[in-house]
Amino acid sequence: MKKYNYVINGVSYEVTISEESDSSAKVEVNGELYMVEKSNAAGTAPVAARPRPVTPQPAVQPSAPAAQPQPARTAAPAAGAGINSPLPGVIMKVLVKQGDAVKKGQTLIILEAMKMENNVDADRDGHVVSINCSEGGSVMEGDLLVVIGD
Repeated sequence: MKKYNYVINGVSYEVTISEESDSSAKVEVNGELYMVEKSNAAGTAPVAARPRPVTPQPAVQPSAPAAQPQPARTAAPAAGAGINSPLPGVIMKVLVKQGDAVKKGQTLIILEAMKMENNVDADRDGHVVSINCSEGGSVMEGDLLVVIGD
């Protein structure tokens, strides 16, 4: 199961993809279940088509755009090793500052994902070269959070 948070035209959407095949996906958008059919335009990757509700819905309902996962926003670290977000979520606390010495296993960031706090730890000893996130900010899986150099 994949969870994403998207803001489209100023409206926040919580999207969960629970089942996926080559031709369709079961998608929950802000608590509403949809069966999304995929189509393949000439030479492009499959994209979502019109959502069909999986469960009975009222006759008139606001339609939410079917969101597609975005590629991870990672930048190559200038000098050092990057620590990437292990999953999408919200940065609850940044426990280090640029220039701080860190040890392998030290918690650098606390990330809230799926209503659980997750520690993002240093994978090696070194110094914090840069911090690429801020408290309260949303991150996607694979986003560059911290760069650790020698």
